[in-house]
Amino acid sequence: MPRLFSAYVIVDWSAAAKPNTGADSVWIGVLKRDVRFRLAFESFNTPTRAEAEKRLNSLLDDFKKRSEKALVGFDFPLGFPRGFADALKLPGEAPWRAAWDQLDKMVKDKADNTNNRFGVASEINRRLTGGPFPFWGCPPRDTLTTLQPKKQRPHGPDDLPEFRHADLVADAASIWKLYYNGSVGGQAILGMPVVRRLRLTRAAKAWPFETGFNTLTEADLDGVDLVLAEVYPSLIKGAALPGEVKDLTQVRTTAEHFARLDEAGKLGEVFGPPKGTAADVVLDTEREEGWILGAGL
Repeated sequence: MPRLFSAYVIVDWSAAAKPNTGADSVWIGVLKRDVRFRLAFESFNTPTRAEAEKRLNSLLDDFKKRSEKALVGFDFPLGFPRGFADALKLPGEAPWRAAWDQLDKMVKDKADNTNNRFGVASEINRRLTGGPFPFWGCPPRDTLTTLQPKKQRPHGPDDLPEFRHADLVADAASIWKLYYNGSVGGQAILGMPVVRRLRLTRAAKAWPFETGFNTLTEADLDGVDLVLAEVYPSLIKGAALPGEVKDLTQVRTTAEHFARLDEAGKLGEVFGPPKGTAADVVLDTEREEGWILGAGL
């Protein structure tokens, strides 16, 4: 069975407010074929998100020149919990795309990593509830009427869900948590506009929104250069090489994991839902929430 992809790119994002390298910064892991068609790994640790986006585009340009299809995985949610777009009264028939478009309008992320992620979250809170909910978590200096350092209350039946379906399956953090260890909200706010730009400027499909939440086949990739997906490296166990920081180990082992599945002809099925997934969960996943590649399988 032929491979679906020639290259596997895993991006460990960061919401840092200043340039940074090493642990807890942006890492890009790339597993691609060398001149002898053997898989070879390389990594890039860019100090800013702007440089990371530039590097990504350079890599993807190179794959396109060689007519190589790439899987590009990002370690942050590509969608919000079901009901988000409706609650914000966002226009359009595709809730996931409406959320991406809205964030693109709101986010200001400068070349030196200065960004307004807390301001964006605060404004979304204002529009959703008029108070510091559902987004929470920030340094004391960034406290606002509609954004507080600590979680203010639990989610009730009339609130947007705290977790997406995939978060519950993967035991992943909630997108509403913006700050502190294990938070992913800030990365998502700053990352979704980047993924949106990649999708709009390339022959790309965003999984599962545009591919469907089902097994991926060669036919699905006809005319497609890259598939953009959400990954969660913590689901994949891998040993560190000497001198590797955790982030580098995670992008390397995640890329290797998906490459091994592809080599064995088993990667396509990872793009589908776990056995027994309810129809309404599949619909929520395709319309708005997204899914974590391989979660629940």
